[in-house]
Amino acid sequence: MTDLLWQKPGVDVDAGIQAFLAGDDVVLDREFLLHDIAASKVHAQGLQAIGMLAEDELQSLSRELDALADDFRSGAFVLDERYEDGHSAIEARLTERLGDTGRKIHAGRSRNDQVLVATRLWLKEKLARLQSTCTDLARIALQRAEAERDIPMPGYTHLQRAVVSSLGMWWAGWAEAFIDDAARAADTLRWIDANPLGTAAGYGVNLPLPRDTATRALGFSRLQVSPMYAQLSRGKFEMAALEALASATLDMRRLAWDLSLFTSAEFGFVALPAQYTTGSSIMPNKRNPDVIELMRASHASVAAARTEIEQLLSLPSGYHRDLQASKGALFHGFGRGLAALSLLPGLLARLEWRQERMRAALEPALYATDLAVDMAREGMPFRDAYRLAADPARWEDGDPAASLAGRVSPGGAGDLRLEALKSRLPAGDS
Repeated sequence: MTDLLWQKPGVDVDAGIQAFLAGDDVVLDREFLLHDIAASKVHAQGLQAIGMLAEDELQSLSRELDALADDFRSGAFVLDERYEDGHSAIEARLTERLGDTGRKIHAGRSRNDQVLVATRLWLKEKLARLQSTCTDLARIALQRAEAERDIPMPGYTHLQRAVVSSLGMWWAGWAEAFIDDAARAADTLRWIDANPLGTAAGYGVNLPLPRDTATRALGFSRLQVSPMYAQLSRGKFEMAALEALASATLDMRRLAWDLSLFTSAEFGFVALPAQYTTGSSIMPNKRNPDVIELMRASHASVAAARTEIEQLLSLPSGYHRDLQASKGALFHGFGRGLAALSLLPGLLARLEWRQERMRAALEPALYATDLAVDMAREGMPFRDAYRLAADPARWEDGDPAASLAGRVSPGGAGDLRLEALKSRLPAGDS
């Protein structure tokens, strides 16, 4: 490991204690290193603007930071146990290549500032991807709702067959869910789009850093003004991002449950694409819906990540080393959640419905609610109509098309209002 910036003369660093302090930083910072490098370039530009670096020093630093980013992408540079974390690795590389000029990069910064900026930029990327994925899911669901709008299927409450429903209604429900999830991702992205670069350890520095210029250079929409709030926002912003992700993974979990049931032999409504199933390791007659089962499981990682970060935040104001642990939770939550969501568009686009099985499940009892409403519409008090319609002797095979066409309350099968849902998609995705 390179010399530690904070190491004091005459004090030996205990290897076991240092390993505990470093935790998983070297591994986790591989995820954030490119963002840290980008922020370091902008910080160097700021130091040059206030006379802390000469122009040739800035050019040298920028060149070497670009080279480090290229080497990291290619694998020529590996962030490993030689370094305390990604930030120290950047400074060590610059010092190795540029000597004293490389040592100047840390002026006016702290490691807290560095991780805040890097993770904030990383979160912006992840939330943009979340928004895009949810928009794709909504678009696919809307397309299939339109194409399959009148195909009947049983509708369930309490896991019991209840009424006649349709694929149009099923798809429209998921379309609106993912439209809302995309909107929440976009709203959260706008909220966290604040630049903490230049706040150091939460109290600013004795330098006139051009923070407004840095905000524009890094693509943030606004400056996070208060250095103290920059520290207070750490964890709070991460939780908000995970909550936006959780909205989508919660919907995915319930959708996956539907598909788990519908692909079972007892239902037999859905055939999954072969790539989304696996063979049993002991039962040669089976194909297992492992992908949708692991989609269900992925929400647990997102929820756990949020809870872990929340428990870290029982702290007074200012920076505390406890917050280091938030990086792992953030990485694992988004790593699991977004990976699962990214597989869902292909699944929804390609799953096939077994219409004959769905139609065979439309037993006479599913028309009882229609019967009660028809009698109420003719003037009978609904309580009386309900009692009469509950008599199995009155049940008979109905017409699913007529049942669906009669469901004319807004959003019902007879008035799906898909155009209203399409109007909420971003332009070009409807």
